[in-house]
Amino acid sequence: MAVDPPLQVCAELASWARLVAGVVRSARGGRRDDSSHSGIRPLEADSLHLTVCFLGARPVGEIEGLAAALAECAAPVGELSVGAPLLLPPRRPRALAVEIRDPSGALARLQAQTVRILSEASGWEPAERRGFRAHVTVARMRAETRWPAADQPLPPTPRLRFRPQRLALYRSWLAPAGASYETVASCDLAPGD
Repeated sequence: MAVDPPLQVCAELASWARLVAGVVRSARGGRRDDSSHSGIRPLEADSLHLTVCFLGARPVGEIEGLAAALAECAAPVGELSVGAPLLLPPRRPRALAVEIRDPSGALARLQAQTVRILSEASGWEPAERRGFRAHVTVARMRAETRWPAADQPLPPTPRLRFRPQRLALYRSWLAPAGASYETVASCDLAPGD
């Protein structure tokens, strides 16, 4: 279950991820146009989303009930903004993401409400016990990827603000080239403050 940033925001984040891959590639001695040496695979703009709730593998028979519960989850979310880069998980990163700032706390409330409603609708329980950390993953990376030294800073994240307009239930399809996402159901979010 995820909220979708506007397409323009996703395009700018995808462009930033390509810049970062170039910086990492240059720090490792590769050419900027040689993606095989960066260890980072930037994601396409149309696959970027802000996960509210990761359901994992679920029985196909639950999809209809989860889709029906979607509208109950749609609480208003105010303006969000892009923050600092994140390496996830921090100790052995496999993803480059950007934090999403939620000054009103509305996104965190939407996430908690979504977890509650989906748990009631399907009996699903979240595997994650850590608190919600709003982010958009912009690139996948190999475990051996080394980041540039402190004297070679990454490009700053774009200064972006947006209001998510839709909550979607996605089904992911895994492939050697990376995951693709199919929208199973969606609903509009009410305008936030």
